[in-house]
Amino acid sequence: MKHLNLILASLILSLAVISCKKEKTEITETKPEKDSLIANQTPEIHKEMYGVYYGYFSPDYSINDGEYDEEDMVKKISFKINKITKDSVYGQSVLNGNQRPFRGILNESTNSFILDEPGDDKTDGRFDVKIKGDSLVGIWTAFDQTAVRIKKKGLKLVKKEFVYNPNFMLDKDTDVVDWTSHKMKKMSFGKDEDGNDQGTYETDQQRYATNAIFTINASKQKLTEKDLKNLPKLDMEIIKNAIFARHGYSFKKETFRQFFNQSDWYVPVSNNVDAELTPLEKENAALLNRFIKYAEDHYDTFGR
Repeated sequence: MKHLNLILASLILSLAVISCKKEKTEITETKPEKDSLIANQTPEIHKEMYGVYYGYFSPDYSINDGEYDEEDMVKKISFKINKITKDSVYGQSVLNGNQRPFRGILNESTNSFILDEPGDDKTDGRFDVKIKGDSLVGIWTAFDQTAVRIKKKGLKLVKKEFVYNPNFMLDKDTDVVDWTSHKMKKMSFGKDEDGNDQGTYETDQQRYATNAIFTINASKQKLTEKDLKNLPKLDMEIIKNAIFARHGYSFKKETFRQFFNQSDWYVPVSNNVDAELTPLEKENAALLNRFIKYAEDHYDTFGR
């Protein structure tokens, strides 16, 4: 009997220890959720400033020394403000397919921001910008002045609403010439009166698209091999990438930025929109990729 009481006492003690451990574990697991809830309750202010600002991002000629490439002068940037609290501002920039987060502070008296990128990339820097109505203006300064060629850039952006619309098409007055991709072709001066060759010269040739880029919509119509088999390569590249442009994709390749920047509806907001594509768009993109692989470019002489 004494032995049985000992066993029962030991069992009760074990259950009490297990119960305490379980209770302690449950308290430890719920603590992060409580902290997270408190963080999410931080009051947000100036929500009217939230949104995407899009426009030119170019060298500050009064500060930088040296020459500038044409590419430096035509870049555009998307600047998105996601959240503003009393102590912090959160957002991101998207430039040439490169998406960078930033965090900083708001000066409420001047509607101006000091916003810093993470600093773990040599191209990171600080935005010193001010909101004026529906515009955002200011400068960007590189953190590492020795790592980049352009040390300061100016921003002049306008607030734009991003909307996905499968009906969006390139404007009919879009320049159909791809000015960023070209090749040199050797041409002959012909023959003289005696039938002798007068030599050769080289001429610059650009890729060009046809009117198909204004009529074929890969976000709305199911494409067939018949639709694509006679199209030049550039046409199919533009038709495919129009799918991504409608979803706000920021292109790394200058060719596609050149085409879609000509349309007011194009607002790049992300460097990855794969999850946003519809089943029809995914199917059409796969078909276009097959044909693009074997398609040929159409070229025309400079000055077409």
